[in-house]
Amino acid sequence: MTYSTILNKTRVQLSSLLQRAGYWGAQRPALAMALLLGTGTALGAGVTLADNAMLRSKADRQEALIAATRRDAQREINALAARMGELQAEANRLNALGERLTRIGQLQDGEFDFDKPVGVGGVGPVRDMTKPELDEGMATLGAQFKASGEQLSVLESLLFNRQLDMNAVPGREPIANSYITSGFGGRADPFSGGHANHKGIDFKANVGDPVLAVADGVVSYSGVRSGYGNVIEVDHGNGYVTRYAHNSRLTRKVGELVRAGQEIAKAGSTGRSTGAHVHFEVWENNRVVNPRKFLSQQSPLKMEIKG
Repeated sequence: MTYSTILNKTRVQLSSLLQRAGYWGAQRPALAMALLLGTGTALGAGVTLADNAMLRSKADRQEALIAATRRDAQREINALAARMGELQAEANRLNALGERLTRIGQLQDGEFDFDKPVGVGGVGPVRDMTKPELDEGMATLGAQFKASGEQLSVLESLLFNRQLDMNAVPGREPIANSYITSGFGGRADPFSGGHANHKGIDFKANVGDPVLAVADGVVSYSGVRSGYGNVIEVDHGNGYVTRYAHNSRLTRKVGELVRAGQEIAKAGSTGRSTGAHVHFEVWENNRVVNPRKFLSQQSPLKMEIKG
């Protein structure tokens, strides 16, 4: 029953009561006065109840609408928060990958600082962003992150493969903090004084100093060779083999995998030698070559070697 129906019905009842009250008032004035007052009170109460019911119903509908709006807004916020978490995780992955590439590429310190915020700017005017615009922006950012991640992953793979290739090139020195005492090629023989062909280069060393592999490879020989004394040879692949001679002790066996910078022997003066040193040879495709051309080819992508 609507408010208008209630009001019209009340008016009809009131008209009937007034007619009766007029008749009774003529007969009984006191009773008519009491009836009039009672009818007015009843009418006011009826109208007040109808108004209250209508207002309460309207308020209930508004509260339900507000609650539904809040639920919808919270769902949107939760969805945006989840997407933001995904983008943040992707950003962290890209930062970690960028830092790894910076180390591999030996880029200068501070050249790529992934913890420093990027400077941005712009001019107005500025307006409120709509929900569709926000969704589109986050989707675009996610696509950019994905593309950047794929590109950096490919670059990492290329740099890693290049690192492996460079680590297989004999570009390091076989003993740390030393110097060359005899070069490659023709020289006066230290024993007879006549002309001799020196197949490698000699590095100053003390007995017991660690002899280091100059590149990654597999030990292909570990034993004694005539004139060389205790010898260890490492096959680096791609046609490269290195030989380390006159050692006091060999610390690696045939078949062992060695990394660049790892110890393979102890320096000494075995074989045809006048004193403690490291005789170092490089063989390329079964032909001995001057090691000097490799010593300056330190890998520009050299990573930390853990022995």
